[in-house]
Amino acid sequence: MIIILTALPCETQAVRRHLDGIEVHRHRAGTVFEVGGLARRPDRRIALGTTGMGNLSAAALTERAITEFSPSAVLFVGVAGGLQPWLRLGDVVFGTKVHAFHGGRSTPDGFFARPNTWSASHALEQEALHLHRTDGWLPARERAPGVYFAPIAAGEVVIDSLGSPELVRLRQNYNDAVAIEMEGAGCAQAGHLNSTTQVAAIRGISDHADGRKDEVDDRGWQEVAAANAAAFAVALAAGFPAADEQDQDSRRTPRPDPPAVHHTNSATGNARVGQQIGVIHGGFTVENRGDR
Repeated sequence: MIIILTALPCETQAVRRHLDGIEVHRHRAGTVFEVGGLARRPDRRIALGTTGMGNLSAAALTERAITEFSPSAVLFVGVAGGLQPWLRLGDVVFGTKVHAFHGGRSTPDGFFARPNTWSASHALEQEALHLHRTDGWLPARERAPGVYFAPIAAGEVVIDSLGSPELVRLRQNYNDAVAIEMEGAGCAQAGHLNSTTQVAAIRGISDHADGRKDEVDDRGWQEVAAANAAAFAVALAAGFPAADEQDQDSRRTPRPDPPAVHHTNSATGNARVGQQIGVIHGGFTVENRGDR
């Protein structure tokens, strides 16, 4: 089981289009989840939930979903504002980190940030990198969206002005962030409290936080960004091994024996004859521009 959470109805619908055999699952406290199989992999069960906007709601409902379903992974999927000019509308960002950027201390001498940051699950990030290399997830559109692996900032306000004080502080203290949203920190905190659950945020760029949000939303970019993020997320969910599959893989893979080391003595001292091991490093190119 993998949980996919969203904040907005358009984000939920974008994920829902990839599910078959959807059934309603009602939590005893009233939260409604939809559970179905992925269209491309019916045996992979997905629990889909909508948290609403904000980190507090996201944290509470992520914790609730983890407790209810005991998933192998939680993906928070939706739209975000782009903070870098090289990000195009519709591009996808996998959050290698999530910064909760509103924490700090305000004094007569200025604002002093008190950072709280969570890294994405290593296993999820590795699977996402592999998925990106294969390009098997790409939606059928004229322009394929770019995929970037970089930090994301999560706050409590919608920023739509380049002169916003929050945006100024963000760039001063978290200038590696390439996108901004409102739920990733809450989801990451809930994942942190459940150490066996792997968590990541996947976002599509729907605006540039530059005062033109309403304009680009009216042109349909929010739906496009949500669809691209959902396509990447469900492809990641389809390929991500469940906990029992990971255990089976580890049992099937034999551990190599350590190289033998032989010792001989000579009249002039001890000489060690050992097996020399060469390591070949293979490389690949990944879109990672978080330092720009």
